[in-house]
Amino acid sequence: MDKSSPPTAQSKSDNEERLELVINASGVGVWDWQVQSGDLTFNERWAEIIGFTLEELLPIKFDTWSDNVHPEDLVKANKLLEQHWAGEVDLYEVEARMRHKKGHYVWVLASGKVVEWQEDGQPKRMLGTHLDITDRKERESERTIASQLLNESQKVAKVGGWELNLETGLLYWTAETYRIHEANPDEFDPTVDAGVDYFLPGSREKISAALDQATNHGVGYDLELETLTTQGRKIDVRTTCNVTQKDGATLRLSGIFQDISEQKVVQRKLELSNLNLEKANTALKLSAHYDALTELPNRILLSERMQQAMTRSVRNNQSVAIAFIDLDGFKTINDSYGHSTGDQFLRQIAGHLKLSLREGDTLARIGGDEFVAVLDGLNEHIDSHTILTRMLEAAATELIIDGKPLKVSTSIGVTFYPQNNSSPDQLLRHADHAMYKAKQLGKGRWHVFDIEQDVAVKHRHEEIERLRLALQNEEFTLFYQPKVDLSSNKVIALEALIRWNHPEQGILPPAAFLPVLEHDILSIELGEWVIKTALKQLHRWYSTAMEMPISVNISPLQLQHPDFVSKLDQMLKEFPILSANSLEFEILESSALKDIDRVSAVIKECNQLGIIFSIDDFGTGYSSLTYLKRLPTEYLKIDQSFIREMLIDTDNLTIIQGIIGLAKAFGLKVIAEGVETPAHGEKLLTMGCLLAQGYGIAKPMPANELPGWLEQWNANPKLIDGTL
Repeated sequence: MDKSSPPTAQSKSDNEERLELVINASGVGVWDWQVQSGDLTFNERWAEIIGFTLEELLPIKFDTWSDNVHPEDLVKANKLLEQHWAGEVDLYEVEARMRHKKGHYVWVLASGKVVEWQEDGQPKRMLGTHLDITDRKERESERTIASQLLNESQKVAKVGGWELNLETGLLYWTAETYRIHEANPDEFDPTVDAGVDYFLPGSREKISAALDQATNHGVGYDLELETLTTQGRKIDVRTTCNVTQKDGATLRLSGIFQDISEQKVVQRKLELSNLNLEKANTALKLSAHYDALTELPNRILLSERMQQAMTRSVRNNQSVAIAFIDLDGFKTINDSYGHSTGDQFLRQIAGHLKLSLREGDTLARIGGDEFVAVLDGLNEHIDSHTILTRMLEAAATELIIDGKPLKVSTSIGVTFYPQNNSSPDQLLRHADHAMYKAKQLGKGRWHVFDIEQDVAVKHRHEEIERLRLALQNEEFTLFYQPKVDLSSNKVIALEALIRWNHPEQGILPPAAFLPVLEHDILSIELGEWVIKTALKQLHRWYSTAMEMPISVNISPLQLQHPDFVSKLDQMLKEFPILSANSLEFEILESSALKDIDRVSAVIKECNQLGIIFSIDDFGTGYSSLTYLKRLPTEYLKIDQSFIREMLIDTDNLTIIQGIIGLAKAFGLKVIAEGVETPAHGEKLLTMGCLLAQGYGIAKPMPANELPGWLEQWNANPKLIDGTL
């Protein structure tokens, strides 16, 4: 319809009016093109689509249209026109972008058809429409972008989708699902049976069962399975299924396929690492909780078992027997036949002792030839007697080791919980005391700890707690007593001696409080405090050029503690400027009697840290030549009880002379304790004992008094006049 010369209202027929109303209502732009002349007419809507009024576009030619078409789309439109004119397509139709009056492009669907032809076969007139499809194209673009993003996201995450229409049987895969299976839609037609067949046997059973549950019972799934790609490569996949139902019937299954091969590789490595770690932890636990020689529980595990048994006994209103077992005469086997034979003997005896117990009882080895049995679930104390008798018999079994018949007896000390309501450590000490009583009574028997002494035990516990508080409140201090070379009057070393600066009682000597700590774990803490305090004092003196070794007394319990050497090494590293041999240790003879091998090994480890050892109070214990030979010590300290009476007691003099001779035979230096007069010093010099300490030289003194005393001593020694 030509708007440039619109017909009058009178010339329009009713049909034309209705047609124009319909066209205007439909929002369709209408055009009429005289192809050969290029004249073009269109309605108002055609102009509105690209933002103009009809008058703004006059005069109208073909160029009015072509100049506003996007160049890329104009090429496509011209080609389609040629195809239409050539009769290749019946209807000309193209989607093209046209420039809007405001400068942007809108999408139109241009449709048309030749309605008149010239005699030479050329198109004369075309009629057509323009439809604004911008909204549709934008929605299509959004869907395309969303689809691309989804596809890219699936590709990155290696997650594909699938959907099975149970009504049609059609299975749909997304592009990533094809990629996961190393397939493409042109070559592979996915079906349920084909997909299932690619799963490995174990996984195939799982997916088949899961699909059956989903199809017939509406139960979804989320599985990790192993499958093959179409190229035969094994991969790990995660597949899920969501079920869509209507009126109880399953219509559709949908879910994802995810390639989790990389994650599974990491997971398997982690699982292997965890398995190896678990094995290592098991081995570590064995080494940490079991005795290497007998494979019985050690002290650490024994403590746990005791605590568990004690808890059960309270809950069940029963008793627990703690039996401390020591082999009588084992030292003779070790000394006579060697450690290899001794170790074999211990292993076999441990086996016999274990067999004598009930299932659920615990047998532990806590060192040397000492064992502890925990007898659980006793209704009466007498219930333990049969078991104790079996242990005595088991330990007395004659064993053949390397063709030699060997036999020992055993002494057992027993205490009962909760009648003896003590801590595990105290229960062990009480059983240990009872074991020594059994030895005194003739060995080869058991003895029960005297519960009537419980009041004394409680009192001792209170004393220990007061000492613990004293340690926390820094009430302890160190005094220092010089050691002198009698031949030169030179001070060669100092002995650190602990004192308790009691808030009410003043300065207390060691004899007033240390005996209470014997066999108590607090003695280890106090011993560590002494070592560290001595090292701090050495460090302070070192800065004033006052370098002199300090000796420290070490308790048996501290010396044989498993962490003794490692803690000592840590403390020494805190004072790197101190020279080697700045610190010395003094031990009692009794410290090494029970486990000389262990003590000897500890001393050697300390030697490597630059620490030498002295045997203190020598002559009051039970030393043997073997004992002196095997302990790598440097000094023997003759007990002061012999020195004080040496000038009036010939027996003491003989003992001292014997100790000096014994020390020389073993290459040891001798220090005399208790030197109180010049006469003592002169006599010791004539006997060949050059080193001494005692009140005749100096009493123990606080650290701040020592520099003054040293200055005075060096100027005028009090004990020796320099002529000897």
